[in-house]
Amino acid sequence: MRSELAGRRAATADRAGTPGWRLVTPLLVGSALNPVNSSILATALVPIARSFQVSLVATAVLVSSLYLASAVAQPTMGRLAERFGPRRVFLVGLGLVATAGVLGTVAPNLPTLATARVLLGIGTAGGYPTAMMIVRRLAEREPELKVGGTLGALSAAGLVTAALGLPLGGALVAVAGWRAVFLVNVPLALVGIVMTLGWIPPDTRSPSRTPGTSPLGELDPAGIALFAGTVSCVLLFCNDLNHPDWALPAAAVLLAVALVAWERRARTPFIDVRMLARNRPLSMTYLRIGATLLVPYCILYGLSQWLAESRGMSAITISLLLLPMSLLASLVTVPFSRRQLVRGPLITAAAAALAGSLAMVWFGRHTPVAVIAAVTLVFGLTTGLGSVGNQTLLYAQAPIEQVGVASGLLRTSTNLGAIMSAGLVSLALGSTADDTGLHHMALALAGLSALLLLVTVIGRLPAHTR
Repeated sequence: MRSELAGRRAATADRAGTPGWRLVTPLLVGSALNPVNSSILATALVPIARSFQVSLVATAVLVSSLYLASAVAQPTMGRLAERFGPRRVFLVGLGLVATAGVLGTVAPNLPTLATARVLLGIGTAGGYPTAMMIVRRLAEREPELKVGGTLGALSAAGLVTAALGLPLGGALVAVAGWRAVFLVNVPLALVGIVMTLGWIPPDTRSPSRTPGTSPLGELDPAGIALFAGTVSCVLLFCNDLNHPDWALPAAAVLLAVALVAWERRARTPFIDVRMLARNRPLSMTYLRIGATLLVPYCILYGLSQWLAESRGMSAITISLLLLPMSLLASLVTVPFSRRQLVRGPLITAAAAALAGSLAMVWFGRHTPVAVIAAVTLVFGLTTGLGSVGNQTLLYAQAPIEQVGVASGLLRTSTNLGAIMSAGLVSLALGSTADDTGLHHMALALAGLSALLLLVTVIGRLPAHTR
């Protein structure tokens, strides 16, 4: 009774007619854990390699394992939230994060550490899709609420924490050693659990069941396995485009075809391919956000590598140089999301990507740092406006009963953009990261941005959603 009363108080709107801060705060914490863990490990890789006496190349599994686990787990956690309730799944995810933090802190070897990263990928994957479900259901119960600002805050939380991950990781490693980048997840998860139990309303709907199916069958394990196999092949192929294994994309295509064939017949499909075929605007949203965010991910990875090797900058210096880009990205999300604007932000995002990419063609060893910083701010517009515009579209396009999986797939699309950007950076820069490689990457991004701008301009996108 007491928890229900607390839940009702948390769900009430504030004076501005928006969701109360107590409801929003734990959602922001949960949604931020995945982005921050994606970047916080970067400065810990060298100390980890020394600690376990392995090569730096071997530690790459710690990066790819979280990306892969997150890409598969985010729609999966959305699926679980649709079946068992978003608050329940949100809490389970936070529990997995705390467990992974403990395991990583005491890990005696690299395989155990990789297991902790997989658990982190799965646990943190529950934050965003369940948060979107909670907001959507609240808006369904109280239609007068204005949730645009809340959606913008969810997007901004991910952008800010991803940017802060690198300097935060560097500080933790410097003060307490590399194990601190895992330990920090424990108090964050525990605080999130306490806030969720006290401030987020209990799930009001009983776990849904499809007649004639078992609980395991409802989760469609075959569909999840085929989806995981497809994403794994794409990730492994993009990891080394300098020495491509063409069997991997062939396997990805075969697995994708098998996934579609299976999901068309499944009683409770993991991914409703029939809905995606009918809802082409939603499918285009997934493609658009993946292509849009591929550009700033290339800046984070490729420009960072060029600054380190050609300009001799340290990791901390580079992170501080790129930090304003991500801060600007987070700042522009909230005002546009409150007005639920779509077409203008997406056109601006593509145009900014094109302008920034063309400017990078002129970068060289003697380019002033102030000029480099100014150009990276342009990509901040791409990140922020591209994220908020596509998120606003998804919120309006996804069927309410499938918003969990749909939101998870949106994050998966961004993960795939990150994976593909790593491949493009590797292909363009190679092992030297000189000016020529940077210019090749910039021209490739300019071509992609021009195509994205053209498709966005001629596309029938609404000016805003309601």
